[in-house]
Amino acid sequence: MWIAENWTDFELIDAGKGKKLERWGKQHLLRPDPQAIWPLAKAHEAWAKIDGVYHRSDKGGGEWQFNRKIPDYWQINYGELRFKIGTLGFKHTGLFPEQAANWDWMTKLIEDTDEEIEVLNLFAYTGGATLACAKAGAAVTHVDASKGMVNWAKDNMKLSGMEAAPVRFLIDDCLKFVQRESRRGRKYKGIIMDPPSYGRGPGGEMWKIEESLYPLIQACMTILDENPLFFLINSYTTGLSPSVLGNVLKLSVGAKYGGQIEAEEVGLPITSSGLVLPCGASGRWQR
Repeated sequence: MWIAENWTDFELIDAGKGKKLERWGKQHLLRPDPQAIWPLAKAHEAWAKIDGVYHRSDKGGGEWQFNRKIPDYWQINYGELRFKIGTLGFKHTGLFPEQAANWDWMTKLIEDTDEEIEVLNLFAYTGGATLACAKAGAAVTHVDASKGMVNWAKDNMKLSGMEAAPVRFLIDDCLKFVQRESRRGRKYKGIIMDPPSYGRGPGGEMWKIEESLYPLIQACMTILDENPLFFLINSYTTGLSPSVLGNVLKLSVGAKYGGQIEAEEVGLPITSSGLVLPCGASGRWQR
């Protein structure tokens, strides 16, 4: 398992009984997590100072309940990267902290080469990977179907003092964008994709990961540089194991370029119990 264990501004304090207690900077939030099926430790003092709880609804979705007034948005840091955090709908906060394990991996690959690196970040959300790659020295094309998430990513760039970094922000359907880049002859040294289980593009394009992922990877093969550096696939879909991501990388990037393929769960360490909460899976290819 790849564990994001270098945080100071984020902490997973406790997890169990379908819940997780987290510290985001100074704010303590309790959110649902279906992977945490074991008992809660409930020994940490933070249980007495929870700021907000997200309650799921039996009819779908849910809502936040606040025990005290907290800011609409606040900031946390990961090294020199700065992120805007807020209590959004469907339990989100604007960041997936477990992805720091992948940010560290990509950062090292980019920093260890003297080549000019162009990275394509698909389903890029609020730009955690975009910031990490740009900070390491890469030029990044950031693509997401949500205007709100793209604007959030721009806010993160400003917070990090990286407004002048070579980053293109685009609101687009990921597959259509890749197909257009292929026709234009554009090439990338690194590709990142963090697809949802289900979703729609800005033009109503339907995305279903089991049916849409491999065609997107095949399309990406046409825009990979002749000597690419890395390819990363993330998945939060519980039905897709790390082995599935490893297999699709072997049949695509590995078959064409050789290189090294690894696939693992990604996770967060739990302070109070010493356990690790699994938070999805990643497949990595590197030359």
